[in-house]
Amino acid sequence: MKNNNMSTEFAKSFAEDWVTAWNSHDITTIMEHYADELDFNSPVIQQIRFNDEGRITNKKDLQSYFSKALNIYPEVEFKLHDVCIGTESLVLYYTSINNKKVAEVMFFNVHGRISKVMAHYN
Repeated sequence: MKNNNMSTEFAKSFAEDWVTAWNSHDITTIMEHYADELDFNSPVIQQIRFNDEGRITNKKDLQSYFSKALNIYPEVEFKLHDVCIGTESLVLYYTSINNKKVAEVMFFNVHGRISKVMAHYN
């Protein structure tokens, strides 16, 4: 990403790569998409009892949370439906655990890594 401007090419490529990483269940590949400093918010954090806040603010805890989620949902496979593009962010609309639809707002740092997430489930 140049100057924090989101391009259509970056957004689509990133989204496809992110979904592929999740569907591989390879935690190292998944974590490559995230910045070291981050703010990750999701109701699933509370649902799987990772913490009561539904928020994670460091990469180590995020990796632990993702690993726990993959252990609880070993058959999870994401299906990307759409990508909406902002200036420094994008929204991925996809199917996730238990066939739930998710709208995940992702903000990026200047290095093209996710620095903030707001996940919304139906």
